[in-house]
Amino acid sequence: MLFQIQSYLKFLWYSKNEHAVHSPFVFSLLTKCFYDKKSKPEYATLKKYRKTLLENKNFIEVTDFGAGSRVFKSNRRQISKIVQTAGISPKRAELLFRVTNYFKPEKILEIGTSLGLATAALALGNPKAKVVTIEGCPNTANVAQNQLTEFDCHNVENVISEFESFLISENIQATNYDLIYFDGNHSKKATLEYFELLLPTINNDSVWIFDDIHWSEDMEEAWEMIKTHPQVKVTIDTFQWGFVFFRREQPKEHFIIRT
Repeated sequence: MLFQIQSYLKFLWYSKNEHAVHSPFVFSLLTKCFYDKKSKPEYATLKKYRKTLLENKNFIEVTDFGAGSRVFKSNRRQISKIVQTAGISPKRAELLFRVTNYFKPEKILEIGTSLGLATAALALGNPKAKVVTIEGCPNTANVAQNQLTEFDCHNVENVISEFESFLISENIQATNYDLIYFDGNHSKKATLEYFELLLPTINNDSVWIFDDIHWSEDMEEAWEMIKTHPQVKVTIDTFQWGFVFFRREQPKEHFIIRT
């Protein structure tokens, strides 16, 4: 916790808003997407999706394949508590919706479904997109699948698999993804492995979003390595998320942005 507080204070010191940004691409993203305060009808759906999970007092046995939980001491967890402590926040879900709605990606990959809160934001952001979401824990994935079906997110394909097994398949390597949301394993080793495995899937307009880039010293090291990769052109650090763009026409730049 102390590490994250120190990281956040450093972030606040260096972070800027749109007025300090001279890149037309990033300026447009900030003003038309990140800082868009207008209400959207889909926000009500996301709110209701969360509410039904918060009201779910059932327990499930969770299989942890990633860095584990800093909150739960047992793998037997109440669904409502998972939402409160581990799910994407309402503000972040709305931002993820706006990012998806702004870029209109046709093929989306999510690594780490959990209960589907972020998945719903991705699916609603562009109903014409195909969203493939991967979850290693069968019990968690089943809850998410039921929720997504109930809320008419029919453009989602739920895959129950360990992440690396799925990502090394030939079909994945041969696919182009327009947007990838990484929220499955908050460790340096896994993050960099997924990064390398998925590089063959990028196109010039691909958008990658890494969750919890300041989760630990290891994750910050992973983020620094991603930023300096020769194929990465533009990165945006919003503290919670790291955005990665591969646009060949862009000069290599890094932004630290308050959202």
